[in-house]
Amino acid sequence: MSVPRTLLALAVLSSLTFGCARRNKAKTTTVVESSPTTSASKSAAPIGVSAARARDLTDVMTEELQLRPDQQVRVRAILSSTVEQVKDAQQKNANNRTALLTELKRINTSSESQLKAALTPEQFKQYQLKKRSMQEQMRARQTQGK
Repeated sequence: MSVPRTLLALAVLSSLTFGCARRNKAKTTTVVESSPTTSASKSAAPIGVSAARARDLTDVMTEELQLRPDQQVRVRAILSSTVEQVKDAQQKNANNRTALLTELKRINTSSESQLKAALTPEQFKQYQLKKRSMQEQMRARQTQGK
């Protein structure tokens, strides 16, 4: 897998890991190891993953992509499933970083294809374009909530 595609995969997973203030009631602290592909991520602190954050990302996506109610339900299910898969991968591969990153990439690929099926072509295109800004928006909301 190429470096840009790897970074994209890790960007999507990191978008699941950042919550926003309006739904930051349930805080879970499962650890996600950072990627070795960038020096900035090497110094990053461990990141928590929770079902509440999947819900938060769904809310952000609903606002940014103008999801219909049926799409919102599907996207929330996809992201919640992704969170559970990430947690399982972290537990199974806690001592094997290479295996963990490989599994996270596989989970991300699966999640992306499911999202592509749940969104209209235009929404998916907007999702791809706005992915980084949605991550920043969630980080800002999380910071405001602290």
